[in-house]
Amino acid sequence: MQVFSRYARVLEADGTPMPVRTALALINDRLEEVLSSEETEFDGDTRWALTWYEQFARDHGPFGDAETLAKAKNTSVAGVVQAGIADLKAGKVRLVERDELDEGWDPLADRRITVWEVAQHLIARLDSSEAAAADLLQKVGGGMGDRARRLTYLLYQIADRKGRSRDAVAYNGLIQAWHDIERHAARSEGPVAQTFEGM
Repeated sequence: MQVFSRYARVLEADGTPMPVRTALALINDRLEEVLSSEETEFDGDTRWALTWYEQFARDHGPFGDAETLAKAKNTSVAGVVQAGIADLKAGKVRLVERDELDEGWDPLADRRITVWEVAQHLIARLDSSEAAAADLLQKVGGGMGDRARRLTYLLYQIADRKGRSRDAVAYNGLIQAWHDIERHAARSEGPVAQTFEGM
């Protein structure tokens, strides 16, 4: 967009003026490529949840679809259920809602922590206060926090594209508050900080 503001005209390869709509489409395509390539930094459970969210939102979907997707993401339906990010009942699978999350969740005691969980818990805690979200960020460390932030960007894009305005607002809220949360977390860092840098 800086190009459009800097020059009188921006041209297509054939010499015709490029409309702003075309430029925005190109920018969004490139952004999606970059963000999609970041998906490889996520754990298998998170990659499963991201794809499931895109296809089904938080609605129920068939077990067969969930299992096929899980195999492709190097996890299992039992694994994502054990991780606390999905629910399985009567042959149907769905993502756990944020209001169903365990308010007392402690990432330091979680034996199968996922980037998905961290992002969802950060949003839930942000609803209480930036300080509550910062406390969680301080516990999980900057590496895991950064992956959760990148996941939130991807989720915002999906929610916005699919017209899931409630989710888009929640994801955008975390993105907008991120620098303040980081600042609070840096101030509250104590001598015992657990991190999940190796994930």
